Amino acid sequence: MLLRRLPLRNKVMDECINLQSVLHQEIPLTVAMGISVAHCSQNKVELRAPLEPNINHKCTAFGGSLYSVAVLCGWGLVFHQMHLNGLNGHIVIQHSEVEYKLPVDGEIKAVCVIEDETILTQFLKTYRRKNLARIRLQIKILFNGKEAMLFSGHYVVHK
Repeated sequence: MLLRRLPLRNKVMDECINLQSVLHQEIPLTVAMGISVAHCSQNKVELRAPLEPNINHKCTAFGGSLYSVAVLCGWGLVFHQMHLNGLNGHIVIQHSEVEYKLPVDGEIKAVCVIEDETILTQFLKTYRRKNLARIRLQIKILFNGKEAMLFSGHYVVHK
């Protein structure tokens, strides 16, 4: 009888599980919306949410749900970075702008990527020095390979 080796859980998967647990515990709305963490790495967080609990009267995703998933995706990336760097603080959204481009009539997929590593380095350095820092993030809601919504948010972290 051949025994098949089960793959070991990797660190990325553990980080995704941790982030999803924090979202569900700290922000109960994420449970009702069905939000899950699809990807969580050094510079990228991807959240997903099913259409059904987020549907509007036109059978597309409710604009408030799209907005919420986007805000939470950015929040998740900031939280993840703080966690990876052994830092704690209160994360809040200070300012945001949103552009709705296309209706979403399926799964909601939000992606936040930090392209420029220097922005993150400066953010963390400022927080360590002042116990207060701001970062501007871009989050995209993607549907059928297209950008359905673009969200720009200023997040503040303080002690």
